[in-house]
Amino acid sequence: MCGRFTLLSDLDQIQQAFHITSVQYDLQARTNIAPGQDIAVLHQDNEKRSLEGFRWGLIPSWAKEAKIGYKMINARAETLSTKASFRSLIARHRVAIIADGYYEWKKEGKEKQPYRFQLQSKEPFAFAGLYDEWESPEDGERIRSCTIITTEPNTMAAEVHNRMPVILTAKALNTWLDPEMIDKDHLQKLLVAYPDKEMIKYPVSKSVGNVANHNAELIEEVPLNSK
Repeated sequence: MCGRFTLLSDLDQIQQAFHITSVQYDLQARTNIAPGQDIAVLHQDNEKRSLEGFRWGLIPSWAKEAKIGYKMINARAETLSTKASFRSLIARHRVAIIADGYYEWKKEGKEKQPYRFQLQSKEPFAFAGLYDEWESPEDGERIRSCTIITTEPNTMAAEVHNRMPVILTAKALNTWLDPEMIDKDHLQKLLVAYPDKEMIKYPVSKSVGNVANHNAELIEEVPLNSK
């Protein structure tokens, strides 16, 4: 799964990298982004690509309570077409989540060691995601929320975990966000592991496991078996 990630890149860099035409999100540097928080997503309407804030953890439009979102932070690429929460979204409810690193935990005996994954270039990238809009039956609040799609890992990621988030190449991102693309079979083919030769990983402090921690030291490499 993908349960934590980082976004430290500045707005100018992100706008240039993803050809954003409209910014509707207050971007701030974050070292420990967690489920339930608002995150930066790319949403495309016709030819206009905007940076917006969605809650991480999909709340289906038919849900009775918002808390279901904490169980739906990820969606497996292999079962998108069969899961009721996702199968109606892939045609017209696609977004991309902006990040520049993500964390995953490797079980080592009784302990779990977190690792941070990045592109070798250290540039920001985009996870494939789906979104929905939910209206609270109590007060009418409308929430746009999203999930990050995961897939089988590449060789590097498999050393740590049996899943990895779908990181879209530049070409795949353009197709994924194109509102005129509704061919589900073609979209499904985009949901594959990113080439491991273009990625790096390194161990980080176990303190990243606490959502209250968000200091700069979280992204620093540490010796294995450290706290």
